[in-house]
Amino acid sequence: MAEAEPVPEAALNATDSNGTEALNATAKFVATPEGTALAYGSLVFMALLPIFFGALRSVTCSKSKNSADAPETITSRDAARFPIIASCTLFGLYLFFKVFSQEYINLLLSVYFFVLGVLALSHTMSPAMSRIFPASFPNKQYQLLFTQGSGESKEEIVNYEFDTKNLVCLLISSVVGVWYLLKKHWVANNLFGLAFALNGVELLHLNNVSTGCILLGGLFIYDVFWVFGTNVMVTVAKSFEAPIKLVFPQDLLEKGLEASNFAMLGLGDIVIPGIFIALLLRFDVSLKKNSRTYFYSSFLAYIFGLGLTIFVMHTFKHAQPALLYLVPACVGFPVVVALCKGELTEMFRYEESSEEAEPKEESSEPDKKKDQ
Repeated sequence: MAEAEPVPEAALNATDSNGTEALNATAKFVATPEGTALAYGSLVFMALLPIFFGALRSVTCSKSKNSADAPETITSRDAARFPIIASCTLFGLYLFFKVFSQEYINLLLSVYFFVLGVLALSHTMSPAMSRIFPASFPNKQYQLLFTQGSGESKEEIVNYEFDTKNLVCLLISSVVGVWYLLKKHWVANNLFGLAFALNGVELLHLNNVSTGCILLGGLFIYDVFWVFGTNVMVTVAKSFEAPIKLVFPQDLLEKGLEASNFAMLGLGDIVIPGIFIALLLRFDVSLKKNSRTYFYSSFLAYIFGLGLTIFVMHTFKHAQPALLYLVPACVGFPVVVALCKGELTEMFRYEESSEEAEPKEESSEPDKKKDQ
């Protein structure tokens, strides 16, 4: 969740257990202004892709009746506990890297993220593949079912339905996964990172704006503390090898695809603001005004906050917690817009679950009249 600047003989990143890492540059190579601009511009562009498309897909996901695509709802209680859990996990990783061999830990993490990355990338590609394949394509349906027990006590553990198109996506994703596992190439890392971020924004839903403010506020404090208060984030970041960040080489113009001097942006700095921006898009949809005012205002706020983080980092030559700038921007801009439009109360009263209850209440009125 933090930004990092070059230091002698080391590349400092800041990261947390949930995938938040840093914008960084190594000190062994002095990047040209063109290379630096290209790297950070590319990172900002890549960060916007999963937020924009993940938010759009979250609207469809919230209306889906398929249990396999059902979103995970974050409540205010979950949001309040999240920074505490994240801190414990981060410190746990720090102790692990201090006690155990970094090589073996990263080997286990590579296998773990290989499996997750293949599934995430396959899920990301699936809608696009459905449009690419012709209607005449023989698309067979399959079901993976695991149960426990027998008779009336039988209980479903896994019930996953998929088709031939999903298998093609899984095959392509597996090729990328093997490429990442063997080479750790930055392009493969980015493909997995973008898939993780897009799935996070699509499938993690805040139930209301207040919950979003609690989550972002808690992680704001978490980010500032672990970056400025300790060296835990930096230590874990330098030891942790996993596709939990987007990277782009600052020496791409000199070395091409074999470049090795990377600027980095952690997925937490994308997903955490992204799920709040996606919530505001769903709020826009609920207003039924054919406008996306709150979505676009928060989206522009994210661009402003990320740009400000990069500017401050390069001005003061010191690691910066990105959420220090992203949280006030992403929360402040939409609140100001709501105040100007007189919709602040309506925005904070918005509950996604209430939309499901409204049709039931309306449909019950005719039944009452019939009974009378």
